Amino acid sequence: MYPRIRDLREDADLTQREVAGLLHCSQQVYSNYELGQRDIPTAVLIALADYYGTTVDYLLGRIDQRGIPVAFRER
Repeated sequence: MYPRIRDLREDADLTQREVAGLLHCSQQVYSNYELGQRDIPTAVLIALADYYGTTVDYLLGRIDQRGIPVAFRER
């Protein structure tokens, strides 16, 4: 399960259909991502991280820091 992508979507007041549109996939495919019933392709993880201003590591639960670490921000 990928609760962080659901939490980020809900924090942004977006529906699954709206996020699916941003990712060019169906609402059902996106729902399967949130439920962990389908692995999220790398390109989709990157797109989500870019959209929400976070990192793929955060989305995957590898780190707890939501924002992009200073060392990785563009200067």
